[in-house]
Amino acid sequence: MVEPKGREPVRRNARSNRARILATARQELGRNPEVTLEEIARAAGVVRRTLFGHFPGRAALVEALTEEASQALLSAVSGPSEPAETPAHELARFVLSIWPVGDRYRLLLALIHQDLGAQRVSEVLAPARDEAAAILDRGQRDGVFHSHLPSAVLSAGLEALMISLLECVNVGMWEDDGTGAAVAALVTAGVPTERARQVVEAVTVDAQDEAG
Repeated sequence: MVEPKGREPVRRNARSNRARILATARQELGRNPEVTLEEIARAAGVVRRTLFGHFPGRAALVEALTEEASQALLSAVSGPSEPAETPAHELARFVLSIWPVGDRYRLLLALIHQDLGAQRVSEVLAPARDEAAAILDRGQRDGVFHSHLPSAVLSAGLEALMISLLECVNVGMWEDDGTGAAVAALVTAGVPTERARQVVEAVTVDAQDEAG
């Protein structure tokens, strides 16, 4: 059966509306977890009926955002590591990879109590948390990072620091492309400041060479 010629533009418009609703919801919920669906629809420039056509309720919208965040975070932490890379370089690369999807990370934590529950958030964040703890554990064994805290505890502290830095960017207190956050993470883990800057610069140059 041949589909009407007008069907594909309609589908493209529907996909565009869905993407715009998700992007707007991510932004608005990040600013105010109590924002209503009507307010999200208005900010996205669609009518309420259009939003509900894609997401029949808040739970469906939040679950779509959660799945989007899950895929983005999984992609960010599953990139190939460099051979013989030091733990300091690994941690810098990890922070630089996570930073572009940090708002999704921050959003999940903002929605944890009202919409998702701790278990669902832990499932989504587990790959990133496990990778960070593993890097820190290797660094502690190699004497690169300080060891007065267990790696899991140090990882939790670094997560809180990254969320705070993301929030500072979100409210306009700070601007960063991830390099400042990566230096901060290394210094917090116990790397001297100048060495941390050198490591982050080296990792950034390597990433640019790979992309170019």
